[in-house]
Amino acid sequence: MSRRTTFLKAVLSTLHYTGVDSMMAPLTRGIGAIFMLHHVRPEHPGSFEPNRILKVTPQFLEEVIRQVRASGFEIVSLDEAHFRLIEGDYGSPFVCFTFDDGYRDNLEYAYPIFKRHELPFAVYVPTDYCDGHGDLWWLALEKVIVKLNALNVRIDGQQRRLRCGTPAEKDAAFHTVYWWLRGIDEGSARAFVRELCADADFDPDALCADLMMNWDEVRQLAADPLVTIGAHTRRHYALAKLTLAEARAEIAESVRRIEREIGKPCRHFSYPYGDEASAGPREFALVKELGLKTGVTTRKGLIHPRHAEELAALPRVSLNGDYQKSRYVKVLLSGAPFAFFNIVQKAASPVS
Repeated sequence: MSRRTTFLKAVLSTLHYTGVDSMMAPLTRGIGAIFMLHHVRPEHPGSFEPNRILKVTPQFLEEVIRQVRASGFEIVSLDEAHFRLIEGDYGSPFVCFTFDDGYRDNLEYAYPIFKRHELPFAVYVPTDYCDGHGDLWWLALEKVIVKLNALNVRIDGQQRRLRCGTPAEKDAAFHTVYWWLRGIDEGSARAFVRELCADADFDPDALCADLMMNWDEVRQLAADPLVTIGAHTRRHYALAKLTLAEARAEIAESVRRIEREIGKPCRHFSYPYGDEASAGPREFALVKELGLKTGVTTRKGLIHPRHAEELAALPRVSLNGDYQKSRYVKVLLSGAPFAFFNIVQKAASPVS
C-alpha cells in the first residue's frame, strides 16, 4: 500500500469516526454523485496487481448500494440526473452508477446485482473493444512485468534497467513506466508496450477478447431499460493529445456506431482517462457540439447546482479497489473529503 493510499484512508477514517463528515454534509454534500467503476470481480488481488484499484468485489458493490440508500440518496439513471440538473430539481440527492470500458464482468457480476435491486446503471464502451481489437495497454504492461525479473527500457532518451524481482520492485517499475507512458503521445505509448510484449512473448491482443464485452453482450445489456450504454471513444485515446478533427471523429463515430449496434440513441459520454491532461475545454465543447447530454470526467467531486452549466464536464467519485469499506463510501457522499482537500490545495498554492 502506498503512502498516499495510507494517508487518504486515515483521512477518510478520521472524518468518519469523529463524525465530522456528518456535520459537514449539509454544507458539502451537494445534490448528487456519479460513481465511477471498472471491474466487478469476486477474486482478491494478487501480491502484484497494480490495476487492482480498478476492481471491486460483488459483495462491496452490494454494500455500496446499501450505504447509498442509508445515506439518503436515490439511485437514478443518467437521463434522470440530467433532467434534474436542467430543471433545477434539487429535492432528494441522487447517485448514478457508471462503468468505464465495457468489461465482460459488468455483465456477469454487476448486472445481476442491479437487476435484482431493479436499479439503473450505465456502461461506457469504446467501440474498438467491442470489435475485439482494443489495445488494453495498461493491463498488458502489468502482464509483462509479472513475467520478468528486470525491465530494460529507454525512457526520455535514457536507457534504464528496472528491477522486477519482488512485488514491491514490480510495483515501482510499473508506476515508473505507466506514468511516463501517460505523458507521451498515444501511438508511441502503445507501440512501446507492444514491443515489451513481443520481447516477453506475451500476446496483448488476447486481453480484449478475454475481458471485454462483444456487441452481442452489449446488446443484451442495452435491451434492459435499466441500462444506459454510453460512448467512450473508438480507441480509448486521450482526446487532448489528438488533433481537433481526430478528437471529434473519436467521439462522433463511437456514438454513431453504438446507435447502429443497439438500435437506441447514445446520449452520454465518458472521456478516456478523464483527467485535466486528457480532456479539457476543447473536448467539452465537442461533446456539447455533438449534442450529447452529459460528459463525465475522472475529476473528483460531487454534483452541485453549478454543474447544470457544466454538463459536458461532470466530476465523479471513484469506487477504488483499495477503499472497499462502506464507511469510506459514507464519507465520500458527505462531500467532506473534497472540501477538505480543496482547502489544503488552496493553502498550498502560492499567493500571486
